Amino acid sequence: MNRPVGSFRDGRASSGACRPAAGRGIQRIMGPAGHGADVQRRLIDSLYVEAMLLADEARSYFNDAGQAERALLDPMARVVLSCESLKITTRLMHVIAWLLTQRAIDAGEMAPDLAEDPLRALATSPVTEDEVLETMPAGTQVLIRASLDLYRRAERIERSKTSPPPASPARAMFERLAMQL
Repeated sequence: MNRPVGSFRDGRASSGACRPAAGRGIQRIMGPAGHGADVQRRLIDSLYVEAMLLADEARSYFNDAGQAERALLDPMARVVLSCESLKITTRLMHVIAWLLTQRAIDAGEMAPDLAEDPLRALATSPVTEDEVLETMPAGTQVLIRASLDLYRRAERIERSKTSPPPASPARAMFERLAMQL
């Protein structure tokens, strides 16, 4: 089944379909006990679905649609394209492995302290140089950018677990008002 890269089977654009709203970032949300964990779980689940769909899109593209674009490239550019396709796959597999660990912890299948093991941390993403990105066929560029975006969002979630959310001027004002009452 051929479909444009960056779209789901039903035709929706997939690039960023599961992103949190702009400007809100990944942070704990005030509310009833456990609400922040529920938001975190939903975010992990939506990123997992997005990662699996993107992995399927990449497989489909490199097996089918990307072959025609690849054939038009000179031999050295084909080697670079092969390297970039491996980077996309590696990036996606790092994110999927990390998300599976997070889901296992949420489901109680793994002790939370095991998540602190460096072997279970989000592995470093392979680097794609901007100059190389610009030389890639359009479909490959879409996949590279989507995989980088997905990785960066997973990275923000991982960082948010160890560092406090950024200070909010509104929250500071709320706390000052609460202290005066």
